[in-house]
Amino acid sequence: MAEQKINAGFVRDGASKISEEDLRKVSDKAEEIKAKAKGPLGKYVGDVKVLLSMINDYINGRYREVPWSSITAVAFALLYIFSPIDFIPDYIPVIGLADDALVLAICLVLIEEDLVKYQEWKVANA
Repeated sequence: MAEQKINAGFVRDGASKISEEDLRKVSDKAEEIKAKAKGPLGKYVGDVKVLLSMINDYINGRYREVPWSSITAVAFALLYIFSPIDFIPDYIPVIGLADDALVLAICLVLIEEDLVKYQEWKVANA
């Protein structure tokens, strides 16, 4: 099933294909991405907001201390959430967002240290 196909390698591979243009797409679609944070993604609403903030701070040059590999993992995960076409189609009630939640959870594990540094920077520069 989807859980067997979605793993850290899947997220890293997807992230390796992310471009600067994709970062801007994430920023442009921020409200729509936040709106999809429901059902299985509900517990990640706060994380999605922080990740969108990280993308925006990166794009605007306010925070560039994050490695490219982490920022692209974030962009990939958020674009995956936004896309209705994935392993389990989003229109299937409840389980349709399970693969989105899994991709987001894997991304959070992969970038954990960088996310903590970003959050510390955000608090210090608020």
